[in-house]
Amino acid sequence: MLQGLLKRFTGQKKKSKDEAKKRLQFSLIYDKLEVNDTTLINLQTDIVDVISKYFEIDKDSLELKVNRDDDVSALVFNTPILNVKRKRV
Repeated sequence: MLQGLLKRFTGQKKKSKDEAKKRLQFSLIYDKLEVNDTTLINLQTDIVDVISKYFEIDKDSLELKVNRDDDVSALVFNTPILNVKRKRV
């Protein structure tokens, strides 16, 4: 959490090598699942849109990954929640 605050105030960006590593990991996982990039991008966009209706999230820090076991695959979406959106009556 402290790193997030520091990054927000100092304007630090993720290193390009970290981004490239993340893209490669996604590519390898999704090749095993036989899901194309367009589907994954659309899925991530849809998830962000739905969650954003209820929460203000840090879209720069979100993480979408697939965990695989022998018989089961799990989609894990992780993002910091910055604020809860309250509906006004």
